[in-house]
Amino acid sequence: MKHAGLLVLALAAALNAAPALAATPTDSSAGTPGAIERAEAKASAALLADAVGYLHKHGPDKAFTAFNDRKGAFVHGARYVYVVGSDGIMYANGGAPDVLVGVDVRDLHDEAGKPFMRELLDKARNGDAGVVEYRWLNRANNHIENKTVSFRKVGKYIVCVGYYIPRSAAEEAQALLEKAVAQMQTAGVAPAYQSFNDPKGGFIRGDLYVFAIGIDDGKYRASGASPQLVGTDARELHDAAGKPLIQEIITLAKEKGSGTVDYVWRNPATNAIEAKHSLIQRVGDVLVGVGYYSK
Repeated sequence: MKHAGLLVLALAAALNAAPALAATPTDSSAGTPGAIERAEAKASAALLADAVGYLHKHGPDKAFTAFNDRKGAFVHGARYVYVVGSDGIMYANGGAPDVLVGVDVRDLHDEAGKPFMRELLDKARNGDAGVVEYRWLNRANNHIENKTVSFRKVGKYIVCVGYYIPRSAAEEAQALLEKAVAQMQTAGVAPAYQSFNDPKGGFIRGDLYVFAIGIDDGKYRASGASPQLVGTDARELHDAAGKPLIQEIITLAKEKGSGTVDYVWRNPATNAIEAKHSLIQRVGDVLVGVGYYSK
């Protein structure tokens, strides 16, 4: 086994030198609330079950060889199998086999400093299956994202498969807002609204989408996550905590022309109620906004 002191170098190599994996496909319903997470969770559970079955049938040596094969049956885009022993040693890792296999990963932390491997080992000591969440590099898009990992124990081995859920940053929301404003100014408002409401129009990206509301009448002109809201009066809408958020957004647009409003709202990617921060900009008699979520 490699010395645990190599862990930092190994991790750096895994994050910076490993080749990117192909993007993970999602089902055709990915534009609907929670569909991204449901599809990813289902696919990850199936891969975990396959890996556990393979390990039972073929034993550790053959199974680990299969799990470490980046072009094999156990690497599906951003989803892959990894196996940690109860001793903290990484025995297989379809994402970075060259640098992490054989390494003592007990002191491995995620991007936010969370000792997630310690948490995984602790949970595995107390149960045969469970879930751990942490932030990790998604090599499909080279972004640090939230990862949900399910595990099952097979003897002394902990077999793991995880999936990523997009959680965009403020900079990404700002870039999409600027693109939306430019679309209104160049293509015209009606074509712009149509593209904002179209799941394939280029203005819905993971948990990001564009909304547009009339400043005077409070009616939705566009809502990428819920196009059925178009034409409805949004002024009486409150967030999950009872905050009259649309009134606050309209007031901000009238008084300052742009800014940020914080509230709690359903994330269409996770279908969970989360803190949301909407960046808005006034364009004539309409306010255009893009919000990003924080867990």
